[in-house]
Amino acid sequence: MQIEALGLGRRYGRQWIFRELSHVFRPGTATAVLGPNGAGKSTLLSILAGQLLPTSGEVRYTLGGRALPVADVPRQLAYCAPYLELPEDFTLLELLAFHTRLKPLRPGLTAAGLVELMYLTKARHQPIREFSSGMKQRLKLGLALYAATPLLLLDEPTTNLDATGTAWYLEHVARVRTADRLVIVSSNVPAEYAFCEAQVRITDYQRGA
Repeated sequence: MQIEALGLGRRYGRQWIFRELSHVFRPGTATAVLGPNGAGKSTLLSILAGQLLPTSGEVRYTLGGRALPVADVPRQLAYCAPYLELPEDFTLLELLAFHTRLKPLRPGLTAAGLVELMYLTKARHQPIREFSSGMKQRLKLGLALYAATPLLLLDEPTTNLDATGTAWYLEHVARVRTADRLVIVSSNVPAEYAFCEAQVRITDYQRGA
């Protein structure tokens, strides 16, 4: 998938969060969206995901060389963010059975295999509400990383992860990168986006906003 951001701006009330942001996010690349907390990184990701309309500008999507309507974007993306909630009454296996009906896993990977990759085998019959914050974050990451989607959006992906969890994230994000998958990481933690080839700095689009 390719995403073209053309003169994007987003305003809340009279306050512009960013303006005139243009960038081409190309398939097979990883781009870091950078800026301090509150700068608008998550807002930009929500716009790119088709979940939020820009105040100005437009976003164009192409998949396999053909234009993709914004209404079809959610089916093509996997999203991991700290503010996305998990259904806590489900056990891990119940959640995976539900989730993978909507977002199939990468070819050759089963739900049981994903549980092993996430090091959650002992918790497979445990309700999500009993998971630690680190386990929940590893679960969110696993669901996003290993979904069979051409677009992967990661917002502050190592939130609630310790050093071991961060190493797990970096190992697995490297595993799932392909020549046609677009990865966008929103972060202000260098370890989260060290693998990214390109950067978009939100503060570059706030002058005069």
